Amino acid sequence: MEEEIEMLLDDVKEQMTKAIEHLDYELGKIRAGKANPHILDDIKVEYFGSMTPLSGVAGITVPDPRTIAIKPWEKSMIGPIEKAIMAANLGLNPDNNGEMIRIMIPPLTEERRRDLAKMSKKTCEDSRIAVRNVRRNAVEELKKMKKDGLGEDMQKDKEAEVQKIHDAYMKKIDEMYAAKEKDIMTV
Repeated sequence: MEEEIEMLLDDVKEQMTKAIEHLDYELGKIRAGKANPHILDDIKVEYFGSMTPLSGVAGITVPDPRTIAIKPWEKSMIGPIEKAIMAANLGLNPDNNGEMIRIMIPPLTEERRRDLAKMSKKTCEDSRIAVRNVRRNAVEELKKMKKDGLGEDMQKDKEAEVQKIHDAYMKKIDEMYAAKEKDIMTV
């Protein structure tokens, strides 16, 4: 029974960590007025008949805080990469010089900053929900274990431990949101 409880707690930590990692990935895609290559993560380019991530057909660098440079490994890919960026509807205008594509990141308006902060808040709320669901499932599992012979004191102790883990992850989500909001709102 003790082994099952430890496995359950490890599983809780693992699932909550995945929620945090996913949040980090999603927040990375929300641009904050600074050049960030992660905003291009979801762009796929047709390459020899299959849809390939942009990073699979070109090198992506950030030469300065307002520019993303994309250097295709094959010159013939410049057109398809440009089309894919435009089709992604990110509000970015690629500019190519025949060798590479540059994307200038425009400064954000106050209204756009607020919209991005709201998007960040919603993304964080989705992560909070995921973490709460993991906690709820763990508590239900502990209640089942109680029916199977786990002592009530042990069950309450482990529920408190799950709650403590939950609180730590919620605090981490709040910190990530605060950092992202500050990043977005800083001009």
